[in-house]
Amino acid sequence: MSKGVEWAGVGNLIKAIDNFEEDYLKAVKRVIATTAVTIQTQAKALAPVDEGNLRKSIEIEYSNNGFTAHIVVGAEYGIYVEYGTGIYSTEGTGRKTPWVYWSSKINRWVYTRGIVAQPYWTPAVESGSQFFEREMNKLG
Repeated sequence: MSKGVEWAGVGNLIKAIDNFEEDYLKAVKRVIATTAVTIQTQAKALAPVDEGNLRKSIEIEYSNNGFTAHIVVGAEYGIYVEYGTGIYSTEGTGRKTPWVYWSSKINRWVYTRGIVAQPYWTPAVESGSQFFEREMNKLG
């Protein structure tokens, strides 16, 4: 009779462990999703707006059953906004001489030395990283 009680206790323990694991994994997925939304929201808020294409292009893609989130900047010029161009390039790799290009937007030639960096991505990722670490530490 004591064996029956022992096995019932082990069965309940296994069920409790399974429930704990399921709840923990759900909590991890929630932290990942919340972090992704936090980064996306902050990047959109910090992105400079001309026509709004850069902001609109910042999207989240989930994979790996919700355990992976990619925040994607679809606008091909996003990197130039983040790091600057020409003599203003924060990496120091920009063109050192001025150039001229035709702007169909303003319908004239434009003389430029580049654009000053307007970071929107790095601050958002740094903030999201801190949020993720803090929330995961709460989970244990």
